Amino acid sequence: MLFSKSADLPTADTALPGRDQPLTTDEVHFVSGRPLKGPHPEGFQSAVFGMGCFWGVERVFWQLPGVWVTSVGYAGGITPNPTYEEVCTGRTGHTEAVEVVFNPEEITYDDLLKAFWENHDPTQGMRQGGDTGTQYRSAIYYADDAQKAAAEASRDAYAAALKRVGMGPITTEIAPRPTYYFAEPITRAIWPRIPRAIAASEARVWPVPSASAWTPDRGPGGGEAVLPGPAGGDAGSPVRRRPRRLQGGRQDVRHHGRHGRPVVQGLGHRL
Repeated sequence: MLFSKSADLPTADTALPGRDQPLTTDEVHFVSGRPLKGPHPEGFQSAVFGMGCFWGVERVFWQLPGVWVTSVGYAGGITPNPTYEEVCTGRTGHTEAVEVVFNPEEITYDDLLKAFWENHDPTQGMRQGGDTGTQYRSAIYYADDAQKAAAEASRDAYAAALKRVGMGPITTEIAPRPTYYFAEPITRAIWPRIPRAIAASEARVWPVPSASAWTPDRGPGGGEAVLPGPAGGDAGSPVRRRPRRLQGGRQDVRHHGRHGRPVVQGLGHRL
């Protein structure tokens, strides 16, 4: 890295200066071939999430039916047009983020929120598993009032459910969508090349309450969200799922920590 890493969010005075000109980035997605920056089909919407290392997070979303294209980038900070190395110092204020462009007639924003909550631990503050730093914080950046309301309602339902099974408070940042800076091509190419050696043997997930529970007058028990447990089990234990094999013999890993130690996040949807 070029700079020492900070565990605190920078101020306007301490943030790295960045640059005026955008970085050179890919124009199309390296898997789907669809344009990353548009134009996108009429009526499609977008969402931006931060949930840890974006190399694996992006793959959670691009395989969901109804998702048109995904990208990785940086959001929520101060430094304009940052590089990956700058973001990793913690001195830009950005979190690693994923933009999801989707067809609302095929997949809803609530569906994306379910994938968001189930595929990382939103109670860990400025880290995810073995990766620590402000760039790994959990975040939802909403595009309009409808996304804001859905994000906050889903957070409240999930927080209440997690509390009943002894989990800590949710630390996810929910804020208006800031400028989203597309990441450099090298970052977009890393995930499919992660070697099998760092794959983990299993994953954990806390299921998210049904979206119907996010509306007070529709939730079970007079609006109280219930955290569903595994089939035939209770809500006191996480669901365990083994990663599926990918082409080339790799296992499906959501996230990896430093020094090659696997830190697997929950798999909320079958891939």
